[in-house]
Amino acid sequence: MEKPISRRNALQGFGLASATLLTSSLSNRIKAADNQIGTALKGRINHSACRWCYSAIPFEDLCKAAKEIGMQSLELTGPAEWEILKKYDLTSAMGWGDYPKGMGLTNFFNKVQNHDQLVAFYEDLIPKAANAGVKNVICFSGNRDGLSDDQGLINCKKGLQRIMKTAEKHNVTVSMELLNSKVNHKDYQCDHTEWGSVLCEMVGSDKFKLLYDIYHMQIMEGDVIATIKKNHQYISHYHTGGVPGRNEIDDTQELYYPAIMKAILDTGYKGFVGQEFIPAKPDKIASLKQGILICDI
Repeated sequence: MEKPISRRNALQGFGLASATLLTSSLSNRIKAADNQIGTALKGRINHSACRWCYSAIPFEDLCKAAKEIGMQSLELTGPAEWEILKKYDLTSAMGWGDYPKGMGLTNFFNKVQNHDQLVAFYEDLIPKAANAGVKNVICFSGNRDGLSDDQGLINCKKGLQRIMKTAEKHNVTVSMELLNSKVNHKDYQCDHTEWGSVLCEMVGSDKFKLLYDIYHMQIMEGDVIATIKKNHQYISHYHTGGVPGRNEIDDTQELYYPAIMKAILDTGYKGFVGQEFIPAKPDKIASLKQGILICDI
């Protein structure tokens, strides 16, 4: 009689084989991506990248590189940059602007005392975005600072509902970013997809949705593909990033982006995917090309 295989040994063997296959598969994709640079993209994913990750590169040089790669957008850009983007037949998949003094990631819609200034800011920004063809503008919850999650929801709802008529009139979606409060943004309130999805229901407009940052949500809750499938109706935009470290999305990190991209497309998503990793390699444009091609399924 053969000696029984223990469950632990079987799982260890399976895990090793699976890890080897996944690593090999991604490595092959990366090699293929290197060979495809300069060729046409498949057209199923609308590709974008976040400006701040390439801040050392002059903006027009970055625009030229984006066009050469086949991208359609450079995001987290504001009105002054939108005019330059037009010159290169690019858009901003996610716009922003100069927020009122003292406001930003840590201090935003979950503080009622900010609402008047934030409403005035978005009432000005949204029409500018619409005139420039920018379909999404970013917003944030702010840090908890002692607020309960329920009170944070109530406060955000009150402020956001005040700008929804303008967003609906101009067909611009206000998108709240999901960020991790474990590593990068301590105490940030919109740090779980469920909280953000509840807020979407409370606001009650299809012009308020979530920016699902894959890097941040892998850190906070994992289960990325299942979460996307469950909550895709609340998501207007996606960001990438390697975990851990927020660097290249190649085989130096734990996420398998081709599978994630397939899951996103399977939901019927037609929007943009924005690369938001911080290149660790010297040639930042080569890293951007590699990331685009890994996601170009």
